[in-house]
Amino acid sequence: MEALAERLSHLDSHAQGAIRVVAFYDTLMRRRVDLPALARASAGLAGCAVGIRLHGTGRVIRISPDGRQASTPLHPASTTAPITLDEEEIGTVWLERPGPPGPLDEVLLDRLAIAAAAVVERYGPARTTMADPALVELAISSAGDEAARTRALRLLGFAADLPVRVVAVHSQLPLNEVGALVCPAHPVKAASLADVGVILATTVDQGRFPAGIRAGIGAAESPDLSWRQARTALRFTTSRQPTVRYDDLGALALLAQVPPDAAQGNADVAAIARIAGNPEDLETLDAYCATGSLRRAAEILHLHHSSVARRLEQIGRTLGVELTEPSGLIRAALALTAWRLLSDQGSPVSPPARGRHPSNRYPEERNPRSRQGDARLPVNDSSL
Repeated sequence: MEALAERLSHLDSHAQGAIRVVAFYDTLMRRRVDLPALARASAGLAGCAVGIRLHGTGRVIRISPDGRQASTPLHPASTTAPITLDEEEIGTVWLERPGPPGPLDEVLLDRLAIAAAAVVERYGPARTTMADPALVELAISSAGDEAARTRALRLLGFAADLPVRVVAVHSQLPLNEVGALVCPAHPVKAASLADVGVILATTVDQGRFPAGIRAGIGAAESPDLSWRQARTALRFTTSRQPTVRYDDLGALALLAQVPPDAAQGNADVAAIARIAGNPEDLETLDAYCATGSLRRAAEILHLHHSSVARRLEQIGRTLGVELTEPSGLIRAALALTAWRLLSDQGSPVSPPARGRHPSNRYPEERNPRSRQGDARLPVNDSSL
């Protein structure tokens, strides 16, 4: 290697300078310097102010050429480079050089960024969100012993005295972005396991989940139990309710323990499967079960409440229940939830009954004049 470096140094002054920059940072790494010492040495080498910023902690280090901490910006950043660890950007390094960048600035920043990533990884848990999937699996597995789980959590950066909440996620967005959003100021780790994403965090802000994802949030107890709860909560998510906390399910969580064969053989669940072929019916029933009110369901569906009443009357005949009665509403809501859980498991369900095409089922809803007739239909005021 030294012989190759010697030959390259004879090519031109730029190549020789680049090799010296590389050797300079190799020496710093052998000395196991920390971030302030790394920034101080880099500022002396560059002859201008050097900055290092870590995204996870918000820590910023700026050193002037004289080796002192720079309190105010001397110049705008002339050259920047990302600090990357485990294929995730964890920070930024930059030079504040007056005038145009120097010929070796790009090489210097590249080596500074590599050195900074190595320092972050060496001195404590890495400030990345993405983690080793095997380590995450060990932390949440119910098969491992408690000592192994504690060690895995410690390696992931979680303190032994803090509870860890587990989130199961279906998302098209990168998991590190989701984790940073829902837990911006506390330790958070993420990994993909089989068909689901896993996020481990000490706190989770449910309101910060981005649109377009499904997330089940386990209770803040032991990670293995929290993981099972998160997987269960994820099964209860819908487009109308994309994030679900296990604690909020209450007795509904018991439905996830019903054997698929028993649920499939239930008459109410089979009736839901029959109407599932009509998206309008399924959406109407979902809105009504979610709100328990005919008028509020009509607002969600952007329909006249009489139109919704007529739909529910037809759906009730198919289900064999009176939806405007409390008992009928409970039966329909439980059956709809059980059918969704079956669909989530990929279990076969009864085929939908043949009927008219959905677009022809309620033609009067698209005719404004027909709504005058709708107003004369009987509506049970108790469900309004």
